[in-house]
Amino acid sequence: MNSRDTFADRLENAAKARQALLERARAKDRSNDPEFIARQETRAAAARAREEREIERRNTKRAEQEAARAKAIAEREAEKAAQAALEAQRANRSLREQIEMLAAQKATRDARYAARKARKK
Repeated sequence: MNSRDTFADRLENAAKARQALLERARAKDRSNDPEFIARQETRAAAARAREEREIERRNTKRAEQEAARAKAIAEREAEKAAQAALEAQRANRSLREQIEMLAAQKATRDARYAARKARKK
């Protein structure tokens, strides 16, 4: 600095330095650069596409889980129905066997009765 510099000169120099810094910062500012804007838009589009794919993946996975759950429920219901049919068959067979046993017992009783009648004659 020169000893003849006045306060006004120093203020003017400081203002010029600030203006130079501001111009350098503006020159480095990429928000006005078309390539920078294009890259930013490309990145934003890629991020949106990535997010959409992730949502689609989640929806697909959820649908697969629901389908698997529905299939498992249907299989369980079919198994219950088969078990109920088997139980019904067993009950019918048991009922048939009881009827046959009662018929055999009646036939045996009738045969004894007929034999007793035949002896009395």
